[in-house]
Amino acid sequence: ERDEVSSWSTPLVVEYEGKTQIITSATNRVRSYDMNSGEVIWECSGMTGNVIPSPVYSSGMLYVMSGFRGSALLAIDLSKATGDITGSDAIVWKYDQNTPYTPCPVLMDDKLYFLKVNHGYLTCLNTLDGSENYSNQKLGGIKNIFTSPLGVDDRIYITGTDGTTCVIKHG
Repeated sequence: ERDEVSSWSTPLVVEYEGKTQIITSATNRVRSYDMNSGEVIWECSGMTGNVIPSPVYSSGMLYVMSGFRGSALLAIDLSKATGDITGSDAIVWKYDQNTPYTPCPVLMDDKLYFLKVNHGYLTCLNTLDGSENYSNQKLGGIKNIFTSPLGVDDRIYITGTDGTTCVIKHG
């Protein structure tokens, strides 16, 4: 049981320091559950309503975002995450613009790629400090996007609702 109006985000399974966590991103709270006991390891607020993008994880850092009627992105250091981490130093950085409503982000190396709402505008942030490599860059020929971008080798593939696909070089 959890107090959530809605959440469309797919949970993420993370193995961290020998413990398996199930991380859920939702409107009221982002929560991490111990897979064996079901106990809450940590939780925080900070997402917008109707969360759809799934969390992504690498090297001890978790990235959660939402973009319905606002923008929210939190970078969470799992080594500092216990209890209610809202406003704590477990949240390494925040970003409050151009986040996706439906598409999930792509995490490649030290770069986090995501689309603005469901539109053809791409942002790429440095995962270490949240600085912009570029932001709100228009993708030619793509208007509406409900699918998630796909990262393969050194390319990112982004497909619009009409089938038009943009291929972006990683970096």
